[in-house]
This record gives sequence, structure tokens and C-alpha cells, in this order.
Amino acid sequence: MQTFKLPSSMQLSVTSNPRQPLKILALGDSLVYGFGDPEKGGWVEQLRRWWMLPDNAGHVLYNLGVRGDRTQQVAKRLEVEFRHRGELRNRVPDLIILSVGGNDSARLSRPNGRNYTDFAEFESEIASLLDLAQQLCPVLFVGMVPVNETKMPFLDCLYYNHADQYRYKEATKVACNKRQIPYLDTFEQWMQRGEAWRLNRLSVDGLHPNTLGYQALLEDVLDWEALANYHAKFDFQMEPSSKAPVEKS
Repeated sequence: MQTFKLPSSMQLSVTSNPRQPLKILALGDSLVYGFGDPEKGGWVEQLRRWWMLPDNAGHVLYNLGVRGDRTQQVAKRLEVEFRHRGELRNRVPDLIILSVGGNDSARLSRPNGRNYTDFAEFESEIASLLDLAQQLCPVLFVGMVPVNETKMPFLDCLYYNHADQYRYKEATKVACNKRQIPYLDTFEQWMQRGEAWRLNRLSVDGLHPNTLGYQALLEDVLDWEALANYHAKFDFQMEPSSKAPVEKS
């Protein structure tokens, strides 16, 4: 058994048993929470249910997404969130999936207003979040999705745009690469699929994916080599036997 000394001086046990289902945290903002998908609850909820199917891995997945969270808030929650999750109490998880940064990029009050989180501050905060997470266990990062700029402002005060989203996601990607943290560039994937494809997968608010959008996110996550490799290492040495169901529209 091994222990880590965290900044909070909280002692956590680290154990590894490759024959047990993994204990996984998904931590981030509304993209993790699944806002905009009243039918299926978002990609994290669908992944949780998929892993519970009889022939699948059986991983325990905790959805710790909070609407409106920025990077600094996620970092503050990281140390304490899992201490109260039954199977994780006083132990580190086997994997953390992070997804945050979109709310940091928003401009306040007007299209050319200041960013919610100053870019230089964001670079420092995302680095701190990644460093803290890596003290606990392996980390994966799922990026943001491009908004519908014509629907802005969100809540009459937040202006999201592709240029700022690109800057903030690139800073996150660079920070992840520096730490050898796998990064799923969902922003780039969605942009490459075209405007009509994107708009069909965004909610009326122009910010959050709809049910079809979260289905696409789920499929991208399940097709992601970083997650597939993780399965191969821990899932009783079994080859993946199925993929997420694809709904016909």
C-alpha cells in the first residue's frame, strides 16, 4: 500500500487490484453533468449505464459535474469530492476524467467584454488542476464542444465564441500534452463535421449539446484510444465486445 501527501494533508490509501471493476470520477462542468439531455442524462450517465451491462466492464462511475463551474472551482472540489463516495471513501479513484474550461472562455456582458477567467490566469489554473489530479491517479481530459454563436448571449450576459473557445482549449491541450495526459479534442472533431451537423446536436440555448449531441459525445469517448487502452489493461484482459448503441434519427 502507498500513500500520497496532498496539499490538504489528507492521507489517502492507494491500492490496485486489476481483477476488480474500476472506480472512476468524471469531474467538470455542465458537459459532465449532462445538461440539455432530459432523455438520457448526458454522455457520462450513458457511459455509466453502458459499463453496467452484463458483458461490459462493470466500472463504477461517479458523475461530479456542476453546471457553471470553471477550472478554479473544479480544482477546489477535486480533493474532497470523492471522500464521501461509498466505494471510494478515503481512497483515491482508479481514474479521473476531467472536462472543464468552456465557462472560463465566456466574455462578460458584451461580445468584446473581458473573459470570465483571464487567459493567463486560466493557463495557471488548468496547470494546477492537472498537477493535482495527477497526484491522485491517471487522468483523461475530454474537451469542450463548439457553441452556436448566433444564440449568444447565454443567460443574457455570457458571450461564448469559437475564437475564445479555441484559445482556451488549445491551452488545455498543451498543458495535457506536457503532462502526457490524453486529451480528446471534441471541439476540433465537431468543427470538422460541419455547421449543419453541429447545429443539429446543440440545444436551443446554443451552448449545451442536446440528446443527439450527447450521443455523439458518448460515441467519441468510447472510440477514444486512450479509454480503450485503459479497458484492455484492467478488464480481465478481455477485448471490447460491443460499442455504444447508435440511435437512428
